[in-house]
Amino acid sequence: MLPAVWVTNQALDDLLKRRKPVLTAKRLLTNQTFRDIYRTQTLAIGQRLKILSLTFLFSDLKDSTELYERVGDLVAFDLVDEHFRLLGEIIASERGAVVKTVGDAVRATFETPDRAIAAAIRMREAMSDLGAERQHQSLRLKMGIHEGSRLAVILNDQQDYFGQTVNIASRVQGLAASRSIVATQSVVENAHARALLETNGLKPTLRRVALSGIADKVSVYDIS
Repeated sequence: MLPAVWVTNQALDDLLKRRKPVLTAKRLLTNQTFRDIYRTQTLAIGQRLKILSLTFLFSDLKDSTELYERVGDLVAFDLVDEHFRLLGEIIASERGAVVKTVGDAVRATFETPDRAIAAAIRMREAMSDLGAERQHQSLRLKMGIHEGSRLAVILNDQQDYFGQTVNIASRVQGLAASRSIVATQSVVENAHARALLETNGLKPTLRRVALSGIADKVSVYDIS
């Protein structure tokens, strides 16, 4: 440790402007390569890290149970496995990271809301292309996106997140219909996310909804 005392003045301002870009904890924890290599070593056991702003994307395959019934276990498993591979590639390319998978669902984090929106749009199209390629048009994703603070911890030998932001993201994903992306107000009102939606010709539709465990109604946007 090197203690230092600085007087706030023009000299300090000039010095700070010359700082090189730094690698933040948030950027590191949302890097897929880092999570793959250091899956159990990102935080010490019992350590908790409060991240003030992080974007969570939840996705789930619609009617996956019917898919197994219709095409059989082997074909359905191959489709779901390919779905995981494609989503993982897209998430990583948008500077995000897969936190974990639960059944047919994917939970991923992104440093900023616009990267999550970009990933969701690409994920939706990838599933349409995969369904057409394999002649199973029912590969449709339901996605929810929310941004806010959360707690990073180590649980079951891997880094995970907890907090109200995670709960809201999960409930927002539950509102999504087939091929639908539902995002909260904090996501859609992000300047870069809004510009991205406009570039793709997407106009979010606002609605107020009640979420389980949340006292007040929440503003969400359907991006279809």
